[in-house]
Order: sequence, then structure tokens, then C-alpha cells
Amino acid sequence: MTDFKFVNYLWNDETVPADPVDRLIYRSNMLGSDQRITNTGGGNTSSKLQQKHPLTGKLTDVMWVKGSGGDLRTSKRANFASLEQAALDSLESIYKADPAKGAKTPVEDRMVAMYPHCTFNLNPTASSIDTPLHGLLPAKHVDHMHPNAVISIAAAKNAKKLTREIYGDDVVHIPWQRPGYDLGLIMRDVAKANPKARGIVMGQHGLINWADDDKACYTLTLELIERAARYIESKDKGDKTFGGQKYRDLPEEKRIDLLAEVLPWLRGKVSQQRGFIATIQATPAVLRFINSIDAPRLAELGTSCPDHFLRTKIKPLYVAWDPQSGNLQSLKATLEKGLEQYRADYASYYNECKRPDSPAMRDPNPTVVLIPGLGMIAFGKNKSESRVTAEFYTCAIEVMRGSEAMDEYIALPRQEAFDIEYWALEEAKLKRMPPEKELERRVVVIVGAGSGIGKVTAHRLAKEGAQIVSVDMTETGAQETADELTKQYGLGIGVAGTGISGCGPAIAASADITKRESVRKALKQAVLAYGGIDHLVITAGIFVPPDEKGNIPDDKWALTFGVNVSGIYFAVKEAQTLFDQQQLPASVVITTSVNAVVAKKGSVAYDTSKAAANHLVRELAVELAPKVRVNAVAPATVVAGSAMFPRDRVIASLAKYKLPYTAEEETDALRDRLAEFYAKRTLTHQPITPADQADGIWFMLSKASSKTTGQVLHVDGGLVDAFLR
Repeated sequence: MTDFKFVNYLWNDETVPADPVDRLIYRSNMLGSDQRITNTGGGNTSSKLQQKHPLTGKLTDVMWVKGSGGDLRTSKRANFASLEQAALDSLESIYKADPAKGAKTPVEDRMVAMYPHCTFNLNPTASSIDTPLHGLLPAKHVDHMHPNAVISIAAAKNAKKLTREIYGDDVVHIPWQRPGYDLGLIMRDVAKANPKARGIVMGQHGLINWADDDKACYTLTLELIERAARYIESKDKGDKTFGGQKYRDLPEEKRIDLLAEVLPWLRGKVSQQRGFIATIQATPAVLRFINSIDAPRLAELGTSCPDHFLRTKIKPLYVAWDPQSGNLQSLKATLEKGLEQYRADYASYYNECKRPDSPAMRDPNPTVVLIPGLGMIAFGKNKSESRVTAEFYTCAIEVMRGSEAMDEYIALPRQEAFDIEYWALEEAKLKRMPPEKELERRVVVIVGAGSGIGKVTAHRLAKEGAQIVSVDMTETGAQETADELTKQYGLGIGVAGTGISGCGPAIAASADITKRESVRKALKQAVLAYGGIDHLVITAGIFVPPDEKGNIPDDKWALTFGVNVSGIYFAVKEAQTLFDQQQLPASVVITTSVNAVVAKKGSVAYDTSKAAANHLVRELAVELAPKVRVNAVAPATVVAGSAMFPRDRVIASLAKYKLPYTAEEETDALRDRLAEFYAKRTLTHQPITPADQADGIWFMLSKASSKTTGQVLHVDGGLVDAFLR
């Protein structure tokens, strides 16, 4: 087959690497790049190769297989485990010697602990639980994928019959069984008993197929998926898909406005135990499902593929709300009732299915919410994870569409689902994950992020795991910072998200903080991208030098107070609206200045505006308590990297302090001289940098200052004139 319609054939003989391990990586990346073939993080591939043993120098049979937690689309060599085939083969006698062997027996989990003893060449990559599925099949190359089309067969009521009808002798169906050593033995026996078979449909799970040539294995994978997809297309129900439409989409503008209104409130409701970042998925296919007659029934059944519900939980929250007759208040009321019932259902599911040694019940809040007319809202600990969650339920929708077109969709039994979700190996994997960074699960809006202290702060907080909303007067500056962060940290592995919600760890927005509506629009973008905000940092400010006679024009005086005082107030009050909706702990950090407490000639407008800003911090701290903390960081003479020290101001300051300079000198050299002069006036004799301010802002946002509000932290190197008296 060469005329693929439902998958992308990407193999290129001219670009495929020569090294056999690199060829496996190439094959894996090609398969993982097509969502119709496998989902993010799902599926695995393997190749059995001959390589020189590092000790004996003799050729040794080695199986390379995608390791635990890797993603096929982005995998590199470090994501693959390598195991000596002879050592793997020796595990069979250990397994069979156990009298209690079989699916979900203790020996199954103990076998996983044996895989590291089979490691070839000290490869540190951990093997996945699917290792025996690859190791026990005799073929040299094996692909295990999670294609929506094939899972539609696997999740159909008459899956065995459909498999036979679609594939004949080429593929055999086996019932659902949790991955493990016993399943690997079953697959080997099935392949031996069916010599014409080239693949297996794994009940409720996916597809595994094999070949002795890697290109042939890749092509076979695509052919088997294509055959399933074409069969589903022949059974497509058109307008009657999912029973037809019960609700209609809202107009785009109204849909976005309503999402912006409900998202912070909803995020607050599901984040009471731990914070969540949201992703909106509102593609036509997703809306067709959510708006359908059958959506409530199918949503209640839950997902099928275990890879799906590890992210999406046993089922989503479907909200029976009519977008044509309902409003925001009725939507919130329906959501409130639905959330209460969902938590109760999840607790019942846990209590009915738990084992004596089951881990404690996890967060009972939904990670997927389906709202007719609006779309899907998915949640995760960061943007990438929430996009993966949205992607997985989008795949689940496609699986249900295919199953219902051919037959009848059935979900994984509740006990089986529970035993996957609360599997000891999955719990151990969670515990092995590195601790979350302090600002993970948090969204930080930084006003003034296009340059200077704001830009450095954006980088400092992103390093701590924050999702960053880069706001500046100029969209160019804001976008530059957001692009830097996205390039540094990547878009993440999730591929879902509609509109701005398909973003990565940072977005950009322009705003003039002297205008409330401008700030409101920027915050709306933050909500649509991430679901809400947790912290507001304002580094934007303005310094207007006096004229030659020392006067400040009235309009410049008003502008100084407009930006440095009124703008801060407007931005905080607009953010307060979101904070109030979320009802989550939040904080604000404002950049003021030590000039607020130092009277001197030549900066009267700036200094008095900063004094007002300092007191505004105290007033806002009182007003926004107890949920929101408000603090300030007060720098002194941050010259290097500051937008407030253009060349002409630097030269004016050098002249003011009678410091030598020439017009031919580079601006950076002049800035360094002025910074060194300022440093010598302090007790520490250290120049103050934007990074110092960013550290101060980080401290004020962190748990270390969780009981501090209404305070102004001086980061000035010890400027005696700024000591409070």
C-alpha cells in the first residue's frame, strides 16, 4: 500500500541514518510525529541488534526499546533502554518458577525490577513495563502504537469479530490484559499459533506489529492503521455521528468572552488541593462531540486506552448546559453542581475499587471538563501537561467516534481502570519524579517584561517553573521576551490547544497601564492561555528628567504619576477581579525605588511618584487581604540593562557627578563607570543589577515570604541615605 490517506508516510531512504540505533530513533520519531498513529508519550518501538560487548568484544544480541516515560516524537538515544537479549531470555525461567504467576500477581511487578540486571553497556535509561511485549516476540523489529482507528476496534463491543473482518489472518485480537510479563508470553504464543499474523489488536489498548526489517515494520504499522481508518470511514454516520447534534456552537466572539469569564472561577474550583493550568480545546471535532446527543452517555462511560485515563482520569465532567438559553450564572451553577457530583463519584470509584495496599486517594477534581457550545477545558500541572490532557481526550473522542460508527463503544471495566491508575509501579514512577519547582502550577503576569528588570525577572521566574505572561507597552518587546523563554524551555510535548491556548510556557501581550481597558485585554489573554493568574509583577515605570532650568512640564508630571502610581493601581485592581474569582492565594510585587525615601534635586516627579507608590503598596495590602499579598521591591540606581538609563541620561549623570567621559566612548563603558560610582556610595560597594531585583521579586513571591505583605524590600547594596528613620 502506498496511497495513504489517514496516516503520513515519512520514511526517506536518502535521510535515514546508517547506524542501526539511529535508525530506530528515526523510525520512532516518524511514527510519533503523527497523532493519528500514537499519542504524546504513548507507544514504544524496539529493534534487536548485534553489537560488540564492551568487555569481551564479541558480538552480542541487544534489544533497544523506548524507555519508561519517553515520547516517540521527541525521543533521542538517551530515551531508549538497551538490554542483552540472552539476559532477557533468562528471566522466563524465573517468572515461570513462581507458583503465583499470572496477570496482576506480585511476580509481575518483581519482573520489572529484574530489567536493570539485563542492561547492556551500563545504559541508565529505565525500561518500560512493555519491555517483555517486545523482548518475547521473535521478530527483530516491533512497533506498539496507540492509533485512534485501531483503538476504536479494540474498544468496540465486538472487537474480535471486527478484527477478523478488517484484517483477516494478518492480525489477531486478544482480550484486554494489563501490560506485563504474562502478556508478553501470551503474545508470543499467539504469534506462534498464527504464523500468518503480523500484528495483534490488544483489547482496549492498541496495536502491536512486527517485521524483520525496520522499514518493513514501519510501513506495516502504517498499513494496518490505514486499513482500520478506511473501514471506519466506510461506516461513517455523517450528521448522525454521536446521535446527531443537540446543541449549537456559540458565535466565536461570545464563546471566547464567556470562556474568559468562567475560566478563572472554574480554575479556582478545581485547584483547591493543588494548582492547575488550563488548556482550551475547541476544534470542530471536539465541539461536534460535546454538542451531541450521545455525549453524556459516552462521557460517563469514560476512556478506554489506559494511556488516556492516566491523564484524563476515569471520566470527564460533562456539563449539561444549554449554550443557547443559558448565561454565565446558570453555567456556574451547573458547574458547581457537576463538580460536587464528580468528586462524590470519584470517591465512590476509589472506595469500591481500592485494594488493601492501594495508595491514598488522589485529587478527586476532574482534569477534563466538557461544556456544550464552549468546548473542552483540560487541566495539568503546567502548560505542557494540560495540553497533553486535552490531546488525550481528543484522541478518546476519536476512538468513541470510530467504535460507534462500526459497532458500540465500551470502556475499560472500572476495576481494571483503577488497577492501572493506582498501580504500585505507576505510584513509584510518580514518587521518582523530581520535586515540582516552586512556581510550577503558577501563572505570573509581568508588566514591563520587554526590557530591563522585567525581562530578567521573566527569565528568573520561568526558571522556577512559572508560566509567564510577558506584558509591555510595545508588543515587540513583550514578544521578544516570550520568544526567548519559549526557545529556552520549549513548547512542551503536548500538541493540543485552540488559539492562544495552544501556547507554550510564555505568551506576550501589549498594554498601556494608564488605561484600564488596555490592562483588561492583556489579562484576558492570560486567562485564555492558562486559565487565570496567580501573581502580578509590575516593573514598568518612567523617569522624566527636568529641563535645563530644573522644571518638569505639567504633562510630564502627570505622565510620571500616571505610569508610576495610577498605572499600578489600575493594573492591580484589574488583576483583583481575577483573584476574587479564583479565590486562591495570590500575590502582587511592585517595583518602586529607594528614591521614595531620599529627597534630592533633579528627580522630583519620579521621587514623589515612587513615594506615593510605596504607600499604595501598603493600602493595597490592606485592601486585598487575606487572599492576596502585596509587596514591593525598591532598587537603587540600576544602570546596567535598565531601560531608564539611555545614553543621554548616563552622560547627564556623569556630568552631574563630575565624572570623566568622552563623547566617543561606548554606551556600555559609560554605564559601567556610572554604575561603579553608584556602587561606591553603598555599604557593600557592589553595583546593583536587574538580576538582583529579580532575586528580590522571586523572594517576595516565594513561600519564604508567605507571611509578608505591605512591605517594601530595598535592594540597593546598602544605601545609607535610604535607611528608614
